Amino acid sequence: MRVWLALWLLLLPLAACAQSRGAGGGAAEGAYPAELQRPPPEFPRPQNYLPLEVSVTSPFAFYVDAKSISVGTDGVMRYSLIARSSEGVLNISYEGIRCEGRQFRVYAYGRPDNTWAEARMSQWQPIPADARNAQRAVLHGDYFCAKSNMIGTAEDAVRLLRAGPPAHGGGGGY
Repeated sequence: MRVWLALWLLLLPLAACAQSRGAGGGAAEGAYPAELQRPPPEFPRPQNYLPLEVSVTSPFAFYVDAKSISVGTDGVMRYSLIARSSEGVLNISYEGIRCEGRQFRVYAYGRPDNTWAEARMSQWQPIPADARNAQRAVLHGDYFCAKSNMIGTAEDAVRLLRAGPPAHGGGGGY
């Protein structure tokens, strides 16, 4: 009886550890490298905005801040996204895209005083091919993750964004 109790006590922490690994992100979450914790970049400045052609029917003009783009060793492309409404209102976010798994995550939102507010519900989500997420689908398919492989450097991403949409008609999925 003592042997079984001792064995059970030894295995209990292992079972709890295995259970907590699967929590929150599903089995696929463990397949990714550990995510680096990075503070948001310097707040975007208009002179660094790179236009992102999403859709002629979109009520927003989209831009990516050239200075904010980074290629992480954790498999995450990070960037600041700017959405400008037809009235001139700006929505700014600091985000990440995982090429593998076609996912995005919002880390922070821009405030009117040019500072960042940490996103409360920051978690990895699939990038659906719908109008609401067309900007992320375009960034994933046409710029950051060609053929599901993450681009090599931030400079490569800037070069591609400056060149504009690919000639193949877009692989963004929207």
